[in-house]
Amino acid sequence: MTTTPKPKGRFTRRGALGTLAGAASLPLWARYTHAQTAEPIRIGFQIHRTGIGAAYGRWYGRTTDAAVKLINEGGGINGRPIEIIAEDDGTDPKRGAEVIEKFANQHNCDIAYGTLFSHVVIGSAPRAGELKLPYFVVSEGHHVASGMLNRYTLQPGITDVKSQVQAMAPFISDTLGKKVTMIFPDYGFGYDHRDNLPDAIKAQGGEVIAQIAIPPSETSFTKYFPKIPRETEVLYHVMVGPAVLTFVKELGEFFGPSAPQLFGFIDSLEAVDIASPGLEFLEGTHFWEGAPRYAQKDQTEHDKFYREAVGVDDNGASVSDPSDISTYAHMFGCWETLHVIKAGMEAAGYSGPADRAALIEAVEAMTDMPEGRAHPQGAKVFNGKTHQVFGHQYISKVEDGKLVKVHTASIEDGMYPDEVDYTKEAF
Repeated sequence: MTTTPKPKGRFTRRGALGTLAGAASLPLWARYTHAQTAEPIRIGFQIHRTGIGAAYGRWYGRTTDAAVKLINEGGGINGRPIEIIAEDDGTDPKRGAEVIEKFANQHNCDIAYGTLFSHVVIGSAPRAGELKLPYFVVSEGHHVASGMLNRYTLQPGITDVKSQVQAMAPFISDTLGKKVTMIFPDYGFGYDHRDNLPDAIKAQGGEVIAQIAIPPSETSFTKYFPKIPRETEVLYHVMVGPAVLTFVKELGEFFGPSAPQLFGFIDSLEAVDIASPGLEFLEGTHFWEGAPRYAQKDQTEHDKFYREAVGVDDNGASVSDPSDISTYAHMFGCWETLHVIKAGMEAAGYSGPADRAALIEAVEAMTDMPEGRAHPQGAKVFNGKTHQVFGHQYISKVEDGKLVKVHTASIEDGMYPDEVDYTKEAF
């Protein structure tokens, strides 16, 4: 992957981020005096305050607030403060598109940002493209990199499912077993797992022998478990929504001590305490994590700084309420995406909506994203053609009721051939 030349006479990405610490030492009134305008950069935050994504939305909101506070204390973007305009999309695709329209036509936002659930992204992105509103999503779906969407939609702060499952497949096949049954949510995000894991397991000499789709709004799951073939060696589970704790508990009750090897995506337990009663059977099982929930022995200074900034303790819970468990494996994407937006706007010399195309081109020109305060989850590589970032993946094992990291996949483990070149699309 080669580096695209930056526009001459503009901020480099590293240079833009490097101004953060120095500007923070200025008094607040002085941090914005060099800007051409004192008007804030208005970022429309499409947040899942209600619906099946509400737990994520709560923590996406807290992470966003923390990142904006840090950036504003460091002088904002091009000397202008960020202002977040939040609208609840109800985790609903139709409402998501309506929110995008409000950002563009009522709130006069510079960009839209924040969406997680893939069906909402898919429902909203076409409207963002029609309105020529840059749409920075913090999702995971393969919809961006697949070419399904448009040049105005980017995912520069979190990896996608195709990359994640490709990086996980060698560990699953080599360590846990070759015959895999999948349980996944019956919507876009789940379909990414359904469509990409079989080939990834096959490449490792294994086989996906069954796929069981469950509606994300389901509240009881026992009726689905008899569909799991007896010869299953590995049960690969990823569920979302408010009933995830019920799902995992019923899974344990169904199998008892005779369960196959379990490999879960932490989505099945995001915002859920691993030490909850009824989850004892998870001891010794494995999970994918986007960022380790528990502070690890090799915790970096960057993770420590970020963890403190967003108000999360070493166990992955709110510092003010140990029962309030974070969505730590995903929410870092908000922090990192906002820093990418800052770097992109500064590289583009962004001054207003007339510079939206230049902003997208500046982000498309990014490649290496070094680990640091802006990227505490780890180093990343951005592919400007596909608008998708690639990063490290983590596998953790439940030991004594905590998640302990046992494997780190390289960035290269998750890379795959380009399926689109958005840079060839006209603005």
